[in-house]
Amino acid sequence: MRRTFGLAVALCALIGAAGVTGVSLADTQPNAVVQTPVSEAVKLPRIGAVESVTGVLERRGRLVPTEKTLTYRYPGASYVKLHFNRATLRPGDRVVVADPTGTESYAYTAEDLAADPWAMSISGDTATVRLEQGSYDPLGLRTRLSGLGIGVDQVARGFQESVGDGAPEGPTQKKNREESICRGSDEKLDAVCYRSSHPVQYQKSKAVARLLINGVELCTAWRIGQGNRMLTNNHCTSSGSDVRRTEVWFNFECVQCSGSATRRVTKVYGDQLLANDGTLDYALFSVQNFGAVSQYGYLEFDLSQHRTGEELYIPQHPRGQPTSIAMDDPGERSGTCAIDDPRYNGYDEATDVSYFCDTDGGSSGSPVISATTHKVVALHHFGGCPNSGVRVDLINRDIAKLL
Repeated sequence: MRRTFGLAVALCALIGAAGVTGVSLADTQPNAVVQTPVSEAVKLPRIGAVESVTGVLERRGRLVPTEKTLTYRYPGASYVKLHFNRATLRPGDRVVVADPTGTESYAYTAEDLAADPWAMSISGDTATVRLEQGSYDPLGLRTRLSGLGIGVDQVARGFQESVGDGAPEGPTQKKNREESICRGSDEKLDAVCYRSSHPVQYQKSKAVARLLINGVELCTAWRIGQGNRMLTNNHCTSSGSDVRRTEVWFNFECVQCSGSATRRVTKVYGDQLLANDGTLDYALFSVQNFGAVSQYGYLEFDLSQHRTGEELYIPQHPRGQPTSIAMDDPGERSGTCAIDDPRYNGYDEATDVSYFCDTDGGSSGSPVISATTHKVVALHHFGGCPNSGVRVDLINRDIAKLL
């Protein structure tokens, strides 16, 4: 599949007959049930809703290739993501899903849509679908081409921010874990607000990505090490099918401090789930088209022993919004986020580091970074004031050989 990446946005059974490639997509979706060893499945904050639609583009038996278009527009939507229930095409035919200007565009063959019937999301409130017909045998008869074409049966449309149950952050079965804005007011700022005053912190935030899971759910992830490796929470994605149906958005940040326009976003799909654990609440995975996102840099683990009062910052995507950084905390003498307890209880005794840095629903999976070493101290997963993240020295014991 050829995909064209980059968008300026404002604010995831083959048959052959007579040379025809086709697929019925009704039964090809993998079962995406989240399973964890904790007491109950986790309800993630939602950033969108799915609704049924009916859209068909038929391939006509013409000697000259033709193009047909469907348009799906939802005023105010932050993204539009289409699901195909049919793609019966001839070799050379392509389905192109794009924004109205063609700036963000993804092209698919019938085989691509058989592997995943959900197209990549289109940022903004409008998505177009175009069937590009390739050249074919001029002796082909119209009757032989009857039934060829594509069908769209579902649309996931995004909200401007996550909703539902206060957008709980992390596993909701942990008592009093829902609230994550601590000490009265939200001190997080757009990442770009720190570009001049804290250039290192700003640059480190580039390695952090927004996740769009199953078309409607939210989390955060980040590159660990130089290779094709991403880290997030197990409660965000814990199966190979979920990973493959997760969009990973890099460079989703505001252009100006407190502005609305965002930079060109680079989107790739998750590829393989490499390791995960429920107690330590981590999931290590790779992405498709790694070359498109390698430019955004990576983070490293800080495996040293940490102490109370050590200063921190957390780049994140709270409520699915552009990258923000939690750095300030008026409750600390220094005025900066800091470790409250370096051996805090998470899913097990002393597995976490706690802090009062502000986070929110969708921040799960963010890196908790030392302001001294600029390396990752913990993998954020709980709200609750204090909020907490899993110690990376414990995670490293499991995954060091995979990095």
